[in-house]
Amino acid sequence: MTTSRAVTQVPSDPLNGLDTQQLVHTVEAVRHDTALARFEFRARNQWVGGMVTRTSIQDFYGAGAEDQSRTEPFTFTSSEPPVLLGANEGAGAGEVLLHALASCVASTAVLHATARGIRIESIATELKGEVDLQGLLGLDSAVRPGYQKITIKIAITSDCSDGQLDELLQVVRSHSPMYDSISRPVPIVLERV
Repeated sequence: MTTSRAVTQVPSDPLNGLDTQQLVHTVEAVRHDTALARFEFRARNQWVGGMVTRTSIQDFYGAGAEDQSRTEPFTFTSSEPPVLLGANEGAGAGEVLLHALASCVASTAVLHATARGIRIESIATELKGEVDLQGLLGLDSAVRPGYQKITIKIAITSDCSDGQLDELLQVVRSHSPMYDSISRPVPIVLERV
């Protein structure tokens, strides 16, 4: 990947809603002190009742310090549709995962397009996740309880060639944190406290 070369050549004006000089400064800061690259994101979830849970997200560690920029937490309510024993109080956990994946793919595309000097006019994605409930319900041990397959269709309008877009999407595949987390096993520790 040629990110470092591309990042140092970005235009001085904002591009795709990003401050290109801040992008260069961030990359250079991490290049010189890799400890700045370490982040720890946190979420706290509480079961409300039935199929409803509520997650609060506020604090995180990154760039060498505890973040103080968020004065209020972001709150997400999750539930399920009636066919899955919920009452549509919020999107289901699997749907929220698709949202996280779509958001990360789009923002990774914008970040790397900006680093390459590519102007993005629009990005739209459509995701479909296939699940077989036999795994969740314990009816067939051969069926995994999670997604069997996730398909992402992405439409990007930009000022670059099709070849550059194909290269950009390859960079997204190899550098999107959520794409990576979902497509490759991530160690998860589940412990009772």
